[in-house]
Formats: sequence, structure tokens, C-alpha cells
Amino acid sequence: MNGFASGYRNALNAKERELREQICKIGELMYRNSYIDGASGNISARLSEERILATPSGLAKGFMAPDQLIIVDMDGSRVDTPTAANAHLKPTSELAMHLECYKQRPDVNGVVHAHPPTSVALTIAGYDFRRCVVPEAAVILGLVPTAPYSTPASVENRDAIQQLIREHDAIMLSHHGSLTVAKTVWDAYMRLETLEHTAKILYMAEMMGGAQAIAPHQVEKLVESRRRLGLERPGDMERFCAACGLALAKAAPAAGDDLEARVRAVVREVLSEFVF
Repeated sequence: MNGFASGYRNALNAKERELREQICKIGELMYRNSYIDGASGNISARLSEERILATPSGLAKGFMAPDQLIIVDMDGSRVDTPTAANAHLKPTSELAMHLECYKQRPDVNGVVHAHPPTSVALTIAGYDFRRCVVPEAAVILGLVPTAPYSTPASVENRDAIQQLIREHDAIMLSHHGSLTVAKTVWDAYMRLETLEHTAKILYMAEMMGGAQAIAPHQVEKLVESRRRLGLERPGDMERFCAACGLALAKAAPAAGDDLEARVRAVVREVLSEFVF
């Protein structure tokens, strides 16, 4: 029993060390790619149901050391033993937003908040990201909503994403930044890369005369791919129908049309079970 308990603790310690190193690497990449500046941005990862590993406030995320990260519980209270490296540090000022993601989404194990410049600039210009233009973004991110402006590092910020995070893996915070979540903190970072890369494409397309939407029947294939990959979120189909012209349902269809629609729906459902 003692040997088992010791092995279990060692495994947990190994997981924590790996996450600490990974978060520091992500911070470095965010800084190198200009997704953050100075001491902005924050990253967290779930260690267990009740423990979250988070970046500290006021520290340049591109130059962090693993032992500077802090462990908190789901109420935001610090639960680790302070060390010489982090005793003087406090958890990220955006901790409430991170914790809300974990509370709303048991499937989420990593959260990344950044200030990607092109993406943020588009929100300032009032650009709506819920467009079917870039196929990879439609599959990986879905339709990205923009939360109304709220004061950074405040309870308002948490409240602004409270409803949206239930149905989205990527959210823009108007005039402020981005929020991406995933099953791993690394995947949450990768979604940030996809978001900013897509924003640059959208910006250039608009400068060249306007971003042209993908045809609805092609978007339908992307939605099916999203489903097959396990990326679908509640309400996805309704959102794609509203934004991209997909026909979810037709009002008062003729009998023959109704049968054809039902057959097509069954075929799509069967095909969605296969990975091509």
C-alpha cells in the first residue's frame, strides 16, 4: 500500500512538473509570436478536480521559470507551499475568468488568455468573427463570438464569458483579448495560434475587397468534419445555419421534400461516424 501510494504521488509530481514546463514554453511562444507584451496574458492548467496551476500576476510570461507558477483551489485560494521563487508572487489577476471556464466545462483542462493584436484590432473595428470564410478555422474553432466589453481583471470579465464558454472553445473579449480552452493547455494554445492566424487572413481579405463566404453546401461538409473530430459544441448547427446560410429546417415542406430531407439527415448521421 505504501509503495502504491508513493508511486501515485510520484506520478502526480511528474504530471505537475510536465505542466509547469509546458506552461512556461507556451508563455515563451506567446511572447515570441507577439500574442502578449510585457506582463500581460495568463495561462492555467487543471491538476485535479480541485487544484489549478496558474501563472502569477505581474510577471513577464515569456521569461517564466517552472517554480514560479502557483497552485490555487477552485475558490481561488492559494494552496501550495510558497517557495523562494514564488513566495512574493500572486495568482493571475484574471484568475476568476479561468476558474469560471473550469467550473462550466469539466472537459476543459487548459485555459489561455492572450492579447493577439490583429484579432483584438478587429473587435475594436466591430468586426464579427462569426463568418464562414476560412475552412480550418470553421472546423477547429467553430464560429467565434465576441463578448461585450468588460473591465479587464474584473468580475465583469468573468461574467462576460460565463454563458459563452459553455458552447465555445474560443472567445474574443471586445477591445481586450482572446480566451481559448481545450482538453489540454497545449491545445488551448494551438487554438490561439489558429485564431490569430485566421484574423490576419480576414484582415488582408477585407483590405483586398472583402472576405467572400464559403458556399453553404461546402460549410455543411466542414460542420460534419467538426463533428467527426469530436469538436462539435452545443448549438453549433443552429449557429452555422444562422451565420452561413445552412438549411437546418424548412417551413411547411412538401411531403416528398420532407422525406428527402429526412433521408439526407440519416445519411449524414451515418457518415459522421466514420473518419475519412
